[in-house]
Order: sequence, then structure tokens, then C-alpha cells
Amino acid sequence: MRTDENDFLQRLRATFTLEAQEHLHAVVTGLLELEKAPEPGAQRRIVEMIFRAAHNLKGAARAVDLTQIEARCQSLEDTFSAWKRQQALPSPAALEAAHRTLDAISAAVPRAEQSRGPHVPSAPPREPVHPEVVTEALPQTTAAPEKPFTGEETVRVAIPKLFARLAEAEEMLAAKLALDRHAEELRELRRKFEIWGKDCSAVEPDARALRQALGRPSPAGGPAFHVHAARVVEFLERNVQHLKSFQARVGGLTMATSLDRQQVGKLVDDLLDGAKELLLMPFGTLTAPFPKLVRDLCRDLNKSADFVIRGEEVQIDKRILEEMKDPLVHLLRNAVDHGLEMPQQRLESGKPARGTISVAASQANATTVEIVISDDGAGIDFEKVKASAVEHGVVSADDALGLGDTKATALIFESEVSTSPIITEVSGRGLGLAIVRERAENLGGAVAVESHPREGTRFSIVLPSTLATFRGIVVEAAERQFIVPTLHVQRVARLDPDDIRTVEGRDTISLSGRAVALVRLADALGLPLPEDDDAAGPAKLIVVLGTGDGRIAFAVDAVLDEQEVLVKHFRRPLSRVRNIAAATVLGSGEVVPILQVSDLLKSARKVGTPAIRRTAAAPPPDAARTSILVAEDSITSRTLIKGILESAGYVVRTAVDGMEALALLRAEHFDLLVSDVEMPRLNGFDLAAAVRDEKKLAELPVVLVTALESPDDRARGIDVGADAYIVKSSFDQSNLLDAVRRLV
Repeated sequence: MRTDENDFLQRLRATFTLEAQEHLHAVVTGLLELEKAPEPGAQRRIVEMIFRAAHNLKGAARAVDLTQIEARCQSLEDTFSAWKRQQALPSPAALEAAHRTLDAISAAVPRAEQSRGPHVPSAPPREPVHPEVVTEALPQTTAAPEKPFTGEETVRVAIPKLFARLAEAEEMLAAKLALDRHAEELRELRRKFEIWGKDCSAVEPDARALRQALGRPSPAGGPAFHVHAARVVEFLERNVQHLKSFQARVGGLTMATSLDRQQVGKLVDDLLDGAKELLLMPFGTLTAPFPKLVRDLCRDLNKSADFVIRGEEVQIDKRILEEMKDPLVHLLRNAVDHGLEMPQQRLESGKPARGTISVAASQANATTVEIVISDDGAGIDFEKVKASAVEHGVVSADDALGLGDTKATALIFESEVSTSPIITEVSGRGLGLAIVRERAENLGGAVAVESHPREGTRFSIVLPSTLATFRGIVVEAAERQFIVPTLHVQRVARLDPDDIRTVEGRDTISLSGRAVALVRLADALGLPLPEDDDAAGPAKLIVVLGTGDGRIAFAVDAVLDEQEVLVKHFRRPLSRVRNIAAATVLGSGEVVPILQVSDLLKSARKVGTPAIRRTAAAPPPDAARTSILVAEDSITSRTLIKGILESAGYVVRTAVDGMEALALLRAEHFDLLVSDVEMPRLNGFDLAAAVRDEKKLAELPVVLVTALESPDDRARGIDVGADAYIVKSSFDQSNLLDAVRRLV
């Protein structure tokens, strides 16, 4: 077959993948409905529907030369045809055989990149214990994620193109914020003109009186005095006229800018909202394979459950749905395996033999959604959780004895902690819940769990409904600004120094009758306090982060604003920076870090001494006279490294690539060079080699900061003469500062 024919066939098969997922889902849904033994009329309609779906899938497979799928579809079609003619009945054995055939078809469907839709999971056959599937949502036709059917005309667009348009729309947010800033500056200028005008108006009577006095003959001062005084009066009168003219023009410009800001702001908001909506998809596109998943798990574990889905119409960003698919599957597996008891156990405890598992999505507010996975099983066995945590060294045996159920609940999110006595294909590895929490937090969300013995367990996951932008609070600490996601902020309040108490060597305050640890944000971030900071007097504002007993109050110098934030993710080598999730650009053009709240809470717990009363750390000796050049082509990474070094007291210059850095090194004096490796024009390896080749620069210390961590890359760094090679797979500012202090 020629190349062009191969390409055409691949495009056809990509389209077939989308169509096949729709037909497969229709057949799976119909089979699950038939398992509930519907009344004869409904059964006939369902059989007719799945017969047509199987027939259409067979024809589509034949068109793209997928003979294996075509043959299996023919087998299904023969079975469904017999059911239609009532020559056979959809018995449990026949339904199970149909499910196995569907599993085989699903496994054979090509996995095209542009068609990552619901996948029907397969499982080995056993005697079925069938769950009832109840869907409580607005009526809708479920379809593959790439093509949700809404009754309107649609067109398929490649996802990367949608991402590109969304990114362009998001960049307009920076223009909107800048315009807001300019409008505020003009309002401030107008206020100053108003004050100036009032001052001038106040002296106008004096100027008139002086002119009248100058018109009368008087020996005082002589002719020269009269001339000079007359000039001053004329200047004052002209000044008042100019001031009124400027004031009027600034006032008009301020009003016009405010109107422009409102219009542009609305256009930007509408554009961004519209672009986001292109990537919003119904929650039901994610839950489509869940009924069969629960059915197969119940069959494998000889359990029985009703499965309830609510909120399928709730709209969520496609990227969030993709990221949360595996965590939700894990929670469903846990609900069946760990949560539900065996039917006989349920009957003995006074429960129905069939359990209930539910998945529900709801719009928590304008910017967040809540996904709840619950079961009515036995609940979490906290004694087993604590025993597993002790076994794996998460807590000591003594500490475990003092843990209540609330604190023990947090242990289930620790890696390797599991209540399963054996590792199976379903569970037992103790990694799933840690991944659930990590995935949710990486998306800017949070996970909470509530469990009661013999009543069941409820997992609540709160997530942003869209990525890229969110509401954030701008705070100031150690003369630097940071963004805290509003989603994680429990409370913002003024701090009364008299409310601070020391409990077990830590500063605490009382909130709602409970002691909450108090830590200065600058200390948690490892930032030295300014020299003029009053170490004995705490900051006057606190921002409370975390939930339940895990809350921590962070003392900050100021809470400046709450605004919409455009996320700028780091790229290599700063793909993982402790305490920092990403960065954003304010309307002033300043690059500000976005705090990673989960990391921040961990860092705060490591602050061992009373944080508020601790004195500022002294900068290294002669740090203010040490000059460092930072070569980095990423503006975000460059700004972050510059900020780390300046916070330690060093004088820092920056270069956007190796070529500019080499020119600066030749023209000016520097005590140390910090360089990225992957840069345009002249990379870090070649820059270090060029430095060593020049007599003037041969002794200059060179620190390479890179994500290249292979032994060959490290060896090359040594060969070109680098004095330190820092791998940034898990960036920690202390590593950089330690290297710098050793070399200068």
C-alpha cells in the first residue's frame, strides 16, 4: 500500500476510534439495563438499540479493514438478533458472554491520540453479581469526550489547537491587569492634582492682596522689590491657570481610561470565558465507563452493589477530567474492595445485602466543583490504618496510640499505608490515596475524607472547574509579594500579640476555641527578615491555610489584594520547586511566585523554634559586596534564582543566554557565575568551557543549574570545569545557597 493510502487509512481509523467508543458505550449501557430485568416493552427497545449499535460498529470496522473487530461484532449481532426474535433470552450467562466480547472489542480498538475517550475495562470471567445502575441527572445522550452531542451542529477540532487559542486568550488577562494598574495610577494622579488645586486656591486671596499692595505707592523694598514681587504674582496666576487646565485634562483622561478599562476588561473576560468553555465537558464523559467498572469489580469480589451517578451535566475542564480519571477509578476500587462488606456480613449487621456506591459532581461555587465518592460499607478501620503506619515507619508506636480518628484519617494518604492484608490486582499497595491527594493538589484542589464505623466512607474532592486562571490573594512577607490560592484560604484576620501562646515550644493562637500553630510566612519560606524588622513584634495579619487539625496560621506583613491570577508554569529545570507551584505576572509587570500550599504546610511544621519571636538571620559575611551573574533564558526561572540570591544578600546581574553572559563577564567583574545548561546561542557547558579558556576568567567559580542528571551530563560538567553541578529535579534553594557560600 502506498504511503498516501496508509496515511488516509490512519486518519479513517482515528475517526473510527471515536465512533467505536460511542457504539461500545451504548451497548454496555444497554446490557447493564438488561441485567435489571426490565419489563418486556422496555426490554424490546433496549435490545433493538444495542442490535443497531453492534450492526453500525460492524460496518464501521469493515470500512477500515479491522476484520477481527468485524467478526466479534457479527457474533454480538447474531446474539442480539436472536433476542429480538425471542429465539433466546438475555440470561445471566448470555449477558456475561456479551460483556466478554465487548471487552475483547474494546481492547482491539486502535488508540488514536485524538480519541482518548471512555475505555471499557476488561476483567476475567466469574459468576456475575450484578449492580443496578441508577443515573440521576438531566436527560442527555452520552458520547465520546471529543464530540459531546448536544443537539447542535458540531465540528471536530484538534485539542492542541484549542489549547493554543486558550493560551492566547489567557495572555490578554495580563493586558487587562496592566490597564487596571494604569487606571489606578491615573486616579492617584488626579487626586494629587486635586490636592494641588486646593492649595493654590487657598493662596489666591493672598496673591490678590499682594497685587493690590503693589499698586499702592510704598517706600518698602523700593522699585526692585516691586518688580520681583510682580513677577512672582504673575507666575502664581499663570500657575493656577495651567493647573486648572492640567487638572481638567487628567480628569478627562482618567474617566476615558476607566471606561476603556471597563470595556476592555469585559471583552477580555468574555473572550477568556468563551475560550475556557471550549474545553469544558460534562462530568458524564468521565463517568461513562464507571458502571461497568463497578459491575466487574463486584463480580470479581463476589459482592453486590447499586451504583448511583449524579451531576453528569456539571461542566469541568477536559484537562482536569483526564487528570482525575485514574484517582477516581482508584477510589471506586477502594469502595468496592475495602468499603463494602460481603453480602452475608451486611445481612448479619442489619444492612441490605446490596451495598450502595455513588459518585456525584456539583458546582461548589462559580470557580470550583466538588466530586464526592461515597459508600455505605464498613467504614475505615482506624486501628488497621495506625498499625500499617507504624509498620512502615510513618509514625512511632507511641504516637499512634495517642492518635484520634480525625488524625488517623490523615494517615491513609501516606504512601504505603494500606489496610489490605494482601497485595492484589485491585488494591493493597498503599500508593493510591497518596496519588489521589497529590493529583488533586497539583490541580489546585483539596481532598477531604469522612468515615464512620459500619456507616460508610465519603471522599470529597474540591477542584477548580478550569485550569490556567484562578482567584488568588496577594500577600507580602519579608518585603516580597506572593500569591496564595483563595481556594485554600480558610480565614484572613488581624493578629493581636496578646493572643499568642507558646504550646510545646511553638507559637499558637486560638481560632474557634482550638489551638492553631502560628508561623511567620517568611520563616516557612526560608527568607531572612529585613534588618529593620521588629523581630519581637509579630506581623499584624494572618492567613489561615489547611483544614481541621492541619490548619496553620501564617503571619504576613500585608494582604494587598485578591484578583484573578494567570498561571505561568515552570519549565525545566525548575519543574519542581519546593513551596512554589508556579508564577504569575501582576499588572505592574512584576513576576510573583504562586505558593504550593501543601508544601508550605509541610515546611511550616519543620520550623522548630517560636517563629514569630525569632530574630532575622544574618546574611553571609561580605555578601553585599559579592557580585553574581545569573545566565538563564527563562524569565520565570531567572527571576526566581535572582530573588533567592538577592534574599541572601548578594548583588545579582542577569543574562538571557550564554552569549550575553560571556560578554558581561568580559566587560565587568563578577565573583561567581550561576548558569542554566539548556540555553540558545551558547549553552551552559560551552559557556563554562569558554570561561576556563580565558586567562582573566579562568579562576571564576561556575555553578551549573540543570535538569540534566545522567552520569554523562555530570561528567561533561566536570570536564568543562564547573565547580558545582546542581540537578533541579527537586529544586531546593538551600542547595544553591550552600554551593554559593562555599565558592565565594
